[in-house]
Order: sequence, then C-alpha cells, then structure tokens
Amino acid sequence: MWDLIEQVLLYIGMTLIVVGALCDLIGALGLLRFPNFFVRLHAATVGVIGGAVYPLFGLTLIAFACDFLGYWKWLFASGSFITAIIIMITAPAGSHALARGSHRGGVPVEPKICDFLEEDKGRGN
Repeated sequence: MWDLIEQVLLYIGMTLIVVGALCDLIGALGLLRFPNFFVRLHAATVGVIGGAVYPLFGLTLIAFACDFLGYWKWLFASGSFITAIIIMITAPAGSHALARGSHRGGVPVEPKICDFLEEDKGRGN
C-alpha cells in the first residue's frame, strides 16, 4: 500500500515540475511578445509563481516519496515547501510594488485600455 502512495506522490511531483517548466516557457514568451512594461511584468509574475512554486511543491512530494534519502527527505521537503510559500507570498507583492512605482515614475502605458491608477491620482491616493 505504501509503495502505491509513493508512486502516486512521485508522479504528481513530476507532473508539477513539468507544469512549472511550461509556466516558465509561457512567461518567457510573454516577456518577448507583450507590448509594454506592465503586461510584461504580469508575464514575469506568471513565470515566477508557476515556474518556481509548482516545481517546489513537486519537489516536496518527490522528497516524501524517496525513502533512500532517509532523514534528509524531511529537510528537502520542508525546505522546498517553506520556500514555495515564501515565493507565493512575496512575488505578487513585489510585482505590485514594481508596477505602482513604475506608474508613478512615469513609465508609459501604451496601448492603454483603462488606467485606474491615473484615476486615483486625481483623488489624492
């Protein structure tokens, strides 16, 4: 029974690593193809969240499935899980701070569909 659970954890972990690689590829294509800084920043955030967090969760599952690691599996699993949580919390906040600072600094938004920060400037926010 435990072998079946280890196999399932291993396959789910490998799937998450592949999903992370695809998110990195999509983020890289977005960085090349998107028209302005703000949309490229979104693509970079997709690359960071999907490309780093999913593989780290996958590594956590793979570490739990690998008995040959001994007690080191707990170190690998907990380290990668905590790192994934920290990235998941800090990456969106960092990209938001970059976008807001760039907008206040005058980085042009072209093509512009809507600009809620520009509307907030008029209200003193």
